[in-house]
Amino acid sequence: MKDFDFYIVPTPIGNLQDITLRTIEVLKSVDLIACEDSRVTQKLLNYYDIKTKCISYHKYNEKERIDEFLSILSSGKKIALVSDAGTPLICDPGSVIVEKLREHGYSLTSLPGANALVTFLSQISREDESFSFVGFLPKTQQKIEEIALEYKYHDFVFYESPNRIIKTLEYIKNVRPEAKVAYGRELTKIFEEVVVDKIDEVILHLKNNISKGEFVCLIFRDEKTGELTDMEDKIKLLQDKGFSAKDISVILSELYGINKNKIYKASVNK
Repeated sequence: MKDFDFYIVPTPIGNLQDITLRTIEVLKSVDLIACEDSRVTQKLLNYYDIKTKCISYHKYNEKERIDEFLSILSSGKKIALVSDAGTPLICDPGSVIVEKLREHGYSLTSLPGANALVTFLSQISREDESFSFVGFLPKTQQKIEEIALEYKYHDFVFYESPNRIIKTLEYIKNVRPEAKVAYGRELTKIFEEVVVDKIDEVILHLKNNISKGEFVCLIFRDEKTGELTDMEDKIKLLQDKGFSAKDISVILSELYGINKNKIYKASVNK
């Protein structure tokens, strides 16, 4: 097996047994494990009797660690990067050091392994393979609603915390009242739950059940129903910015070549 200077290593998202033999071998063989929280990572290491030393690497010290890691690698030692759960660089730290490693010519590789997004989607029946992953959503209502409209005709997936999931879905419902939703939480754990339903039913379910564990959520695409369907979201966004129906008809007609009068009528009736 080829040796690398730096290993990007996925770790279990809940069940400690969801780990590959190669992951165990790599974590035992490297000289240092860079991790978000050593207390979390140490539980995994203890479970598999891995004695490798850990060093903190998280979003607050990414840049500070660059020179230290480069110095360690230059001495011939090897480093593995892990996050608290799942795959590094997927809504987790790692991008900064990976960029610098490539700039300095160090070899690196990523091991296959646990990821909440893939674990969730493999349980969900969808129209096709196309989807958009947007990570963690912004916190403001306006930004969340804008994203929900931007991806109205595309399946989109996001992560959300248990204390925000209900409010986030309520924001999405404001602009997508008929949306179909799927979510997963506590994936791979004893209380794993996957729900697929209309958005209002999902919100009601969550209000009646204690939310626990990080959520992976899918908002299914809406069906297109006519020529102006693609313009409806853009019309609303421009209206929210204060543009008149006349201005909107001119702007969208010039940009997309749709009849100005049709856009004007849609703007007035919206």
